[in-house]
Amino acid sequence: MEGFMNRLNHLEYYRLPWNLADNIISWLEPTAKCNLSCLGCYRKNEVNSHKTLHEIKEELNVLMHYRKTDSVSIAGGEPLLHPQITEIVKMVADFGCKPIVNTNGIALTKELLHDLKKAGVFGFTFHIDSKQNRPGWKDADEVELNELRYKFARMLADEGGISCSFNATIYEDTLKDVPDLLKWANKHIDIVNVMVFILYRAVNNDIVDYYLGPKKIDMSTLVYNEDVPDRTDIIADELVEVIRKTYPDFNPCAYLNGSEQADSFKWLLTGRVGTKDRIFGYMGSKAMEIVQGAHHLYTGKYLSYTRPKMNGKGRSMMLLGLIDKKLRRTFFRYIKNPFRIFKKLYLQTVMIIQPVDTLEDGRQSMCDGCPDITVWNGKLVYSCRMEEQLRYGHNLKTYPKDIAKQLELLEDK
Repeated sequence: MEGFMNRLNHLEYYRLPWNLADNIISWLEPTAKCNLSCLGCYRKNEVNSHKTLHEIKEELNVLMHYRKTDSVSIAGGEPLLHPQITEIVKMVADFGCKPIVNTNGIALTKELLHDLKKAGVFGFTFHIDSKQNRPGWKDADEVELNELRYKFARMLADEGGISCSFNATIYEDTLKDVPDLLKWANKHIDIVNVMVFILYRAVNNDIVDYYLGPKKIDMSTLVYNEDVPDRTDIIADELVEVIRKTYPDFNPCAYLNGSEQADSFKWLLTGRVGTKDRIFGYMGSKAMEIVQGAHHLYTGKYLSYTRPKMNGKGRSMMLLGLIDKKLRRTFFRYIKNPFRIFKKLYLQTVMIIQPVDTLEDGRQSMCDGCPDITVWNGKLVYSCRMEEQLRYGHNLKTYPKDIAKQLELLEDK
């Protein structure tokens, strides 16, 4: 983070109320089989890993027992490779949750999309970035990949009524591309509802060692220690600074902090309001607090994804400007030109996710109130650290190098 100085003040934003027992999303992994090999992936590709519908139902029973949840992310692996994906989507919908398919999109056809819609699918999150070794796109950069993103956004829009999200893992060399991705998302704000940027993380063997009890673990055996780029410490604040070079008034409104760092931004949420031509402004913390609180009061759950028709009601959002000063400024920018009244106003969400951080003293700062909790052996676990559960039955502990040497001496004794 050399040369990076501008830190955001978490006290200016709404701390999202999500927690272990009451959250917007839960995570379901029906398979670990995948048809891509992405650099930033934290799951090993397992060809013979499809879970049965009975196993999936049992996992959903565990999630529903422990958690109030608005949506269920159906992930993996590549969930569209599961031969019973339509039945899985219907099962999630029958549990009263919004099924969201997290996919690379390769296996998605118009026919499958139509079947998934009939089964009750609520939305798709397409993971597309330049480190995926994607067939036909191996040499494409992030901006060139917008052609592929548009293909999927258009496919969903033509089917109608399905939320469209994109996420990309961000590396040091692709940081510069994020403003261009946001420009593209602005141009297609009518069919692109959410953009998510996931900051790359990997094992940091330079400052800590990893242990299961007193036993030191060779982390090269885990998938998220392979081909590690130079930087694994990009933080959300840094990405906001990059975005503001293009969008100077870019302003988040809500966050989740780290479990070990109250002032860190593990999920940093921005709601921007605009037409296909320009962004007029942003939601403030008060507006987000009202939206989350009102939805929870009315439904008993915090709000995650919304239907595309709701994202097209940006003008209605302006009513919250009565108590939210950021939306009030947005409204006044919008009405400067009265002819804008003929152009539809949209709300688009931008999310920055900063996964686990390993601190210098060895603590692992996870997302405090993590939405991506899944099930393993009847327990709730972090989905991003599932490989540790599968291989060792526990999350590994980290210790600074000097303390690690003392542990090794104790084990020898």
